[in-house]
Amino acid sequence: MAIERIFPSPNPGTAPYWKAARQHQLSLPKCQACGKFHSYPRSQCPFCSSDKLEWTNCSGAGTIFSYTEVFRAPSKAFAADLPYIVAIVELKEGPHLMTRLVTNDNASVRIGQPVTVAFDDMDEETSLPVFKASQT
Repeated sequence: MAIERIFPSPNPGTAPYWKAARQHQLSLPKCQACGKFHSYPRSQCPFCSSDKLEWTNCSGAGTIFSYTEVFRAPSKAFAADLPYIVAIVELKEGPHLMTRLVTNDNASVRIGQPVTVAFDDMDEETSLPVFKASQT
């Protein structure tokens, strides 16, 4: 019997993120006053305090800012995936995202390594943004 994972529960503040992910797009709030992207969603820009925010697609390109290799699953639902990489990716647009790094070679992962967004289709409604090493 497979252990089911808990999927995200979109709310009004995060629904645009999950809708874009289902369409295999990475979308984040962008301030229309100062032009900066930010993550996590909030009602005001963390840089200039403007409330003029718009969900905007990002390039999906970034670099590994930090990472760890997980050897002990946080629950039985993740046991089959061990070992796996959890990374903080610095997007080209600026924000940092915590994510899973998809790789066939955990030992090759390096800080500063270029990555691009990919999507893990969990079911008919949910796609999770993950990152993988960029093709150079």
